[in-house]
Amino acid sequence: MKLILTQEVTGLGAPGDVVEVKDGYGRNFLVPRGLALRWTRGGEKQIVQIKRARSAREIRDLDHANDVKAQLGGIKVVLRTNAGDAGRLFGSVTTTDVAAAIVDAGGPDLDKRSISIATAIKTVGNHTVSIKLHPEVTVEQAITVAAH
Repeated sequence: MKLILTQEVTGLGAPGDVVEVKDGYGRNFLVPRGLALRWTRGGEKQIVQIKRARSAREIRDLDHANDVKAQLGGIKVVLRTNAGDAGRLFGSVTTTDVAAAIVDAGGPDLDKRSISIATAIKTVGNHTVSIKLHPEVTVEQAITVAAH
């Protein structure tokens, strides 16, 4: 089955890539989850749009990744959220919340899929998240979770 990837799929490709996969994997996993579209001749236009959107927000090369790493090192990220009296959050902090907090702190606009949280953040305090900027550059970013 020939598909056009709409999102990064580990071990398969990046958005906009045309890949050949087994029918069941494409039909039962990739397409229903919105990770890929069926390839058609008209889909070539979509490939151009997907690649243009990807290039607008992706880290271009190793030098750019190191610049973003330096930029992240110079900011203090504070994420304000609702918490109870004992310091436990109502819910947990997501990668989307972290990406928004980095932008609010004056940092770069990062893709939420490049941020990984090792253990769920459910309490107020200092925590660390990992941000993969480039295959060779990963940043450990300290964030402070505070109650409103």
